[in-house]
Amino acid sequence: MGVLGKVVDGILLLTFVSMSVVPACLDAQVLLPKALFPDVLGRVYTWYTTTYQDYLLLDEPHFFMALMKLELVLVLPLAILNTYGLLTSKPWFNTTCLIFGSALVTSTTAMVGDMLGSDKPSAGKLASMYSPFIGFGFLAILRALLSESPNASKTIANGPTSALKKKA
Repeated sequence: MGVLGKVVDGILLLTFVSMSVVPACLDAQVLLPKALFPDVLGRVYTWYTTTYQDYLLLDEPHFFMALMKLELVLVLPLAILNTYGLLTSKPWFNTTCLIFGSALVTSTTAMVGDMLGSDKPSAGKLASMYSPFIGFGFLAILRALLSESPNASKTIANGPTSALKKKA
């Protein structure tokens, strides 16, 4: 893997780590009782929603609540798995990276689309904060599709049936 590949992996690692921390510590406060979170996380949540007037978190529209559930059930575990898979070069990483990227692009696009169509004063600022995650999602998709699987060269060199014979 060249320098570009290392840079892409570094960006994705930061994305995976941030998507492992933020949903668990902040976004989950929209769905779960506040008593489950330490006071410091409650204060950070209040500071963020007040400072940036994140109307999605403040108003809790139904589509956003569904996306938060998706984030906690699918994106958060995939972010944790991808952090581990990237750092340890697991063969399944490309698959989980593709799923993560697709989910991130889909959910973030819905949120940014709502912001761009909103008349809320904070919508433009929020859209500029959320939009990079669409790019990070596409980067994850491209990384998954363009990276060669560690087992792919063996299958290509020996033919597809030799891989099946070894397993049998």
